[in-house]
Amino acid sequence: MAKYAIGDIQGCYHAFQALLARIAFNPKVDELWLVGDLINRGSGSLEVLRWCYTHQASLKVILGNHDLHALVVASGFVKAHRGDTLDALLQAEDSETLLHWLRHQHLAYQDENYLMVHAGLLPQWTAEQAMNYALEVEVALQGADYLHFLAHMYGNLPNSWHEDLTGLDRLRVITNALTRLRVCDAEGVMEFSFKGELLDVPSGYMPWFDAPNRATQGTQVIFGHWSALGLQQRKNIFALDTGCLWGGQLTAMNLETKAITQVQSHVLDKPIKLNPSK
Repeated sequence: MAKYAIGDIQGCYHAFQALLARIAFNPKVDELWLVGDLINRGSGSLEVLRWCYTHQASLKVILGNHDLHALVVASGFVKAHRGDTLDALLQAEDSETLLHWLRHQHLAYQDENYLMVHAGLLPQWTAEQAMNYALEVEVALQGADYLHFLAHMYGNLPNSWHEDLTGLDRLRVITNALTRLRVCDAEGVMEFSFKGELLDVPSGYMPWFDAPNRATQGTQVIFGHWSALGLQQRKNIFALDTGCLWGGQLTAMNLETKAITQVQSHVLDKPIKLNPSK
């Protein structure tokens, strides 16, 4: 049995299949960890989600911001963004089944060796707290009143953690940290507009994993989300989003050996522009 973690797929179905072939993934005996953003922006979101649904017994999946966005769009609270590629998924005959399955995935996952999140962790949070806070969002997302949560999920405020936060404010901070965080200040105040490279991090901010006294420094953390960061394998930090959607690679890490396997992006994964003038 082998365990692999794979970075953001974002609907890049052909690259995903090529990577599975390269690591000789066997769903009967192997386990695959997916760091979120399974879908959107690439041309094969429907195919990726169908593959994951079919092989769900072999997967550990967490939700990324693009996955949550798809749920919000499907629920009718916002219109699709200009770069979204969700139409085939939303119009498919099995759309309801696939989105129901997606909505019931985790916001964080941990075993005895690793903690996996899509984006980041606030410096105050221990691994145990992060898992408990993720569960709060999962309960809201999977409950009978999940539409209420989706309707109020978007927003940049509050942008820092306080234990006495309640209601939607509390859920929004947890969701933003786990699915959108790249940089914060030393106290964990989040900044959401920055998407660039390490050398360009705004003054007064730092990558979330470099925050001083971060409570999860002793925990091995796997994450994605930050494509401009590229592959990182530091002490206890493993960043696996290598920008497949943008012409980079799709990356898998063997969780036993930490060996890296990559495939180049595939031309068929690029979204088809029906009207290039827009």
